[in-house]
Amino acid sequence: MFERFRTFLDTLTGSGHGAAIEAGDPRIAIMALCIQVMEADGETDEKERRKVRSMIKEHYQLDDAALDGLIAAGETAEAQAIDFFRFTSDIKRHYSEEQRIDLVGMLWEIVYADGKRSEMEDHVIWRIADLLGVSGRDRIMKRQEAAAKLDVAEETFAPQQEE
Repeated sequence: MFERFRTFLDTLTGSGHGAAIEAGDPRIAIMALCIQVMEADGETDEKERRKVRSMIKEHYQLDDAALDGLIAAGETAEAQAIDFFRFTSDIKRHYSEEQRIDLVGMLWEIVYADGKRSEMEDHVIWRIADLLGVSGRDRIMKRQEAAAKLDVAEETFAPQQEE
């Protein structure tokens, strides 16, 4: 599983070895989706941030400066986007079904990094998966795999906090 995920991330950039980040780099779309998932529940937990940083840094073999640049580019792209389509349409056109399914698995790992899953996070991933052409069956399978990997109760939504 880990090796398949590494292969997926490496194919997104061609070389996968920390090449310079330029406009149109598919890593920016991946980072923007990671940020959107991370922010879906209205809380950006430090555990989620660390999970994103460690996954992206390790798989793209980026140094800290390149990682910070990719995060900044992803944040800018995410802030300018009005929906998920901007990112998912490009990914869907260029990557195989298996790669898109693996991306959904990565997004679930971000959700569960803080040990809980909210209804909003569930909805965001459902929408991203739908736009990527990932079936409900595969989306749920990846959710279950991420929950098992991180040893969290995947069927329970986090309690809503009143303001």
